[in-house]
Order: sequence, then structure tokens, then C-alpha cells
Amino acid sequence: MSSAPLSRRALVAGTLSAGLVGSAFPLRSARAAEFVFKLGTDVPETHPINIHARKAADAIRAQTDGRVDLQIFSNNQLGGQSDMLSQLRSGALECFALSGVNVLSTIIPTSSIYGLGFAFPDYDAVWRGMDGPLGAHLRGQIEKAGFVVMERIWDNGFRQITNSVRPIKEPKDLQGLKIRVPVSALWTSLFRSLGAAPTSLNFAEVYSSLQTRVVDGQENPPVIINTAKIYEVQKYCSVTNHMWDGWWFLINRRAWNQLPADLKDVFARTVDAACLDERKDVARLNASLREELVGKGLAFNDVDTAPFKEELRKSGFYAEWRKKFGDEAMGLLETAAGKLG
Repeated sequence: MSSAPLSRRALVAGTLSAGLVGSAFPLRSARAAEFVFKLGTDVPETHPINIHARKAADAIRAQTDGRVDLQIFSNNQLGGQSDMLSQLRSGALECFALSGVNVLSTIIPTSSIYGLGFAFPDYDAVWRGMDGPLGAHLRGQIEKAGFVVMERIWDNGFRQITNSVRPIKEPKDLQGLKIRVPVSALWTSLFRSLGAAPTSLNFAEVYSSLQTRVVDGQENPPVIINTAKIYEVQKYCSVTNHMWDGWWFLINRRAWNQLPADLKDVFARTVDAACLDERKDVARLNASLREELVGKGLAFNDVDTAPFKEELRKSGFYAEWRKKFGDEAMGLLETAAGKLG
């Protein structure tokens, strides 16, 4: 006996039913995340930290079946460094990539120790310290202050001085130079000890301050000089390598404690893996950008750092900060980087 022909209504219903079955997986994948973590950074979208953070976000989303959504807000979209730190403390912001030498040092003074002037001679010394006992000590201080911090610190690179007045070849060239520094007692002390006139400004204000000559110069690694287009408002870049800097990946503790243990493991493992990839990119770019920046009009000069270190020693800079940081932290730094002062 033959079956009755399908009515138009039954055919449409069957088609819709099949469509819903076929679309079940995409609908499940597209559901809202259980945990949304916003990450704030203060550097342009094209900086490697943002590129690799986005890759980490994609990997976390995939490995947690969409349960955890890490959203990247670059270039001070959520406010300046001080604003984002306040948001992180209150829980309005879940994650913040922040230098220990920067505004974090206003809460945890010891966090700035790795930025001591001319401390690290090269990357080998940096990672010997920051992936070793010095880094573990600093993470302990950060945890005591109430934050969660990932194990690996992201690379910002060795910092160079740019300005629109003259090349910096020896300490006397810094005399009276109005130079922007981040909000940090250590940065201010460093440049004041070298005879400059430091002005503390959040990074969001740097370009306009240089453009309007509120300050003569600034200091940053080549990647930031390039991505933030500092070369448009500066003439000279002096390769001083006066400080290495990096970003801790900080998380609000209340937000972190909402994650189940398995999701915490995926998040931390993925973020730290992305950090190692970011380090490779930053080191490569900082080493190769000189030629590109010359083509954009920036005049470079190499610097003998020995006279600068001697000026800091004579000014009492190293002795002052040894007292502030204490023998334990200074001992860990010098084990990795060599004797200072």
C-alpha cells in the first residue's frame, strides 16, 4: 500500500525540523559565555601584546567550548593606566596588563625593582631573573596585594630615549630636558638623577604632549615608538637601553575565583603560552625596527652606557633604591643581572 503524498504544511514543517537539527551545534556554540573577562591594555591594537592576547582569547574560547570569553580592549579604551588599575581593584575590569614599574608600584613599591636603571645587560639576564627567583618573589608581593598574577611576564622591551632637541650621547645631554616618564617614583628618580626634568604622564597623553611641546621627549621601546607613531613628533632616538620593562597579566581575585578549577587551568596555561610567543615577536621587532624608523625620519645614535651608570652611582641613585627595595630583593636582582652601584 502506497503512502499518502505529503501536504505542503507537512513538507515545510519537516524542512524546518531538519534545519533546526542541522543548526543545533552552531546554536549551542553561539550561546553566551558563562564567564566574560575584559582585558585592558594601554598600547595600540597592532602591538604584539594585543595580537597574542587575541590569539589566547580564541584558544581559550575553543578549549572551553565557549564558556570563557576573554575580550581585549587595547589602546586605553577603558581609560588610562591609573583608571584601569582602579577598575581592576574594584572588579569593574577583570584583567589588566600592567608594568610593575608603572602605577602598580604606587601600591607595591618593590614591584618596580626590575626597572632599576641599566640593571639588565641583555635578555638572558632578564629572563634569568623574571622567570626565576626574582619573578617568583615579585609575584608573591603582587598576590599579597590582593591580585591574581599569571606566571609569565609579557615583554615590552628595552627602552630608548627620543626627543626633539638633541641626540643624547652622554649624561650632560639630558640636562634640563623635559622628558615624559610614566607615573612611577623610580622613573622620576632615574631621570632626575641624570639631570633631566621628568614629567609623569599616563601613556594616553604622550603623543599630544610631544606634539604640543609640553615635553621635549619620552622613552619607550622601538615597538611602541613605531605602533604609537611617536616618530611623527620626535627627531632623535638614542639607544640607551636604560631600562627593561614588561607587563604582568593581572586578574581581579573575585572574578578569578568564580572560575572552576579546570577553566582556571586552561586560562592560565593558554595565557602563559601566548606570552612566550609574544616575547619572541617583541625581541625580533625591537631588534629590526631601527631601519624602518630611520625611513620614517627618526635619527638614531648609539650610546656608551658606562658614563650614565657612573652618574647614577655618584648621585646616590643606587644606594637610595637599595635601601627602599631591601637586601633580599636587591640580592635576587643582582644574582640575575650582576652587581649594581
